[in-house]
Amino acid sequence: MPTEQALEVRSQLLAAVRDFVKREAIPQAAEHDENDTYPAELFDQMAEMGLFGMTVPEEYGGLGVDVTTFAMVFEELAKGWMSLTGPIGSHSMLTWGITKYGTEEQKKKWLPDLASGKKRGGLALTEPGGGTDVAGMQTRAEKDGEEYVINGTKQFITNGRNGDVFLLLAKTDMNTNPPHKGITGFIAEKGPGFTSGKDFNKLGYRGVDTTELIFDNYRIDAENVLGNEEGNGFYQVMDSLETGRINVASRAIGVAQASFEAAIKYAQQRETFGRPISTRQSIQNMLADMATKIHAARLMTRDAAAKKDKGERVDEEAGMAKLYASEICSEVTLDAMRIHGGAGYVKDSPIERYYRDAPLMIIGEGTNEIQRLIIAKNLLKRYEV
Repeated sequence: MPTEQALEVRSQLLAAVRDFVKREAIPQAAEHDENDTYPAELFDQMAEMGLFGMTVPEEYGGLGVDVTTFAMVFEELAKGWMSLTGPIGSHSMLTWGITKYGTEEQKKKWLPDLASGKKRGGLALTEPGGGTDVAGMQTRAEKDGEEYVINGTKQFITNGRNGDVFLLLAKTDMNTNPPHKGITGFIAEKGPGFTSGKDFNKLGYRGVDTTELIFDNYRIDAENVLGNEEGNGFYQVMDSLETGRINVASRAIGVAQASFEAAIKYAQQRETFGRPISTRQSIQNMLADMATKIHAARLMTRDAAAKKDKGERVDEEAGMAKLYASEICSEVTLDAMRIHGGAGYVKDSPIERYYRDAPLMIIGEGTNEIQRLIIAKNLLKRYEV
């Protein structure tokens, strides 16, 4: 159980985030979404609030909050505008990896600036030909004295243009069996040979830079190998992705909650044939199902976060939470649009944005098809005969 002090910090942080979302984010969301413009001033305010260092220990300049509080913050941000969660979500996987697996020298070098938001970054994992086949990556790092020379391309990278530092996964050995044992994690900062490529024009999740990262004879010191040991990158990133899936599940809950609240308010205001549509049983059934799904998704996500806080492995629980929350988010946003009718289909309504943002959670941090495979693999181990 969190201490009284931790609960007070959680309460104050959530109150500050709610105020920020209401006062600053919501009034700007529609314009940034429509024009796909990067809201630098909003992200700067988030940095001042300490949100880039939520899971960084206080000794390195972070807030040091637990994963449960981290999940709650993501839900609150996503209720206002889901795109706000992108830069801190990807960034937090980088800081989680350094905090848990970095050497003391690496922690002291990188975490203070990452916690303050002076430097920002993310995860350089996905490749054009790989997708969720992490072990099949083609980005290669070859040792050259006290340096590595890296060549390859990553794509769909959040913070790719505006980020500075990335947890980069590359193959240091192309011949290991199984292949994932040849993957090494690097703390990679942009410089000669490491640049951003093209930007991706997305259906939703707009206002967030999603780009290619190109490595062309990029030289990096051996001291930047995460944990100073080759071959551990796959395990390091899989652990970081557990927190990533919890934050994606929380984003889905936030978008679904916003959709539900808009729908139940509209249903009580919109009249047909002389009475509010909220008095119609068909609408009431939809609202009841929407609220029930959101409640179940929230409980699953908080359960995964609580187990992560205990130091347990939660690939199964985080996968379940991400799978269920993202699927119900898609269902709830569509139901909210149905309740709104034509009013929810036009861009004057945030319902249209919620509906476009929902698929990101189904695809991001491992597609739901992959989540089902992870869940099934764990279940078969548990119930082995």
